[in-house]
Amino acid sequence: MPTNAPLNRKLRMGLIGGGQGAFIGRVHATAAVLDNRAVLVAGALSSDPAKAKASAPDYDIKPERAYGSYKAMAAAEAKLPDGERVDFVAVATPNNTHFEIAKTFAEAGFNVMCDKPMTFDLAQAEELAKVVHKTGVVFAVTHNYTGNPLVRQARDMIRNGDLGEINAFRASYIQGWLRTRIEKDQQKQAAWRTDPKRSGAAGCFGDVGTHAYNLARFMTGLLPDRISCVLKTFEAGRELDDYGTAIIRFQNGALGTVSASQISHGRENDVRIEVDGTKASLEWHQEEPNKMWVKVNGQPHRLYTRDPNAPYMTASAKASCRVPSGHPEGYLEAFANVYTAAYDDMIARASGKKVDAANSIYPNVADGVDGMNFVTQCVLSSKEDGAWLTLKHPLCRA
Repeated sequence: MPTNAPLNRKLRMGLIGGGQGAFIGRVHATAAVLDNRAVLVAGALSSDPAKAKASAPDYDIKPERAYGSYKAMAAAEAKLPDGERVDFVAVATPNNTHFEIAKTFAEAGFNVMCDKPMTFDLAQAEELAKVVHKTGVVFAVTHNYTGNPLVRQARDMIRNGDLGEINAFRASYIQGWLRTRIEKDQQKQAAWRTDPKRSGAAGCFGDVGTHAYNLARFMTGLLPDRISCVLKTFEAGRELDDYGTAIIRFQNGALGTVSASQISHGRENDVRIEVDGTKASLEWHQEEPNKMWVKVNGQPHRLYTRDPNAPYMTASAKASCRVPSGHPEGYLEAFANVYTAAYDDMIARASGKKVDAANSIYPNVADGVDGMNFVTQCVLSSKEDGAWLTLKHPLCRA
């Protein structure tokens, strides 16, 4: 697929999942085109062929590019001329389907944007990483909170040494929507997220705990060493965890905690992270994403706001902003920042240039493996009453 010519057009997108009644597929479709760098042209929008085709008008996908299955889509798109086939696909389906879909398209040479967690289990994640490495496709995992400007600001400040040596972090993702067993009423999002056959070995920790862990790893660059975790299912009859806490020891001696809940009354999407360094600490809350506190003992607390014109903001943080300060940017814009960073690499690949995927600012296949390793070891540790297990993995990146 790569050529030596510059790409002077929009990238062509294919969407897997996102049919009628879905949530995350529409988010992907919206974020992908927010900066007018891509256009959605094809899709396999449901595992039900009739529903897949019926959903196509909702996305302005023409009937001839509305496929009844992802396999039919991959085969048909691969046969199209370079000037017509999709450049990438977005995988917005339940966890148990990610691997086969992503692998099929990657092996066919298509770039992939995959929802998290990347796969159903760690073995699949490791195999997918091999496929991505072999094919050279651009592969991104949509841990969307990494796209927030002040998250990238924090990452830059930490890595520039502004906080000194990192001693600790506390990351959490607290929700309350599964306080009762709404999955029994076949609420679509709850039904598959609480089903071990579709969600995987973890429930709450696989769904939102991975976000908290990824956010901390993205910001700090700390390399994990060992983990102790206790997961709990508070709603009787539910098959997967709905609450949990993990303690992580890092290779530099730092400590971290990851807590996740889906049964806390009144909590919505409360992602928080606090990072302690020897020189300063910082604090960021996802529900107020345009503010970040930086604190030093004996000094007034400093409030950083998302301001693309402020001299204190780093280049990557400024580049992640679209509107002036005071106009809120949040979930969709952060999601779009993950997409647009991946687009840069897709364009480079299409132009025949070498892509340094290992050092991408967007979460890549290595981060997807890291997340699945985290989930796997959390579940195993909890089964052993919080036993300390290794969290090292050869694909972990700083």
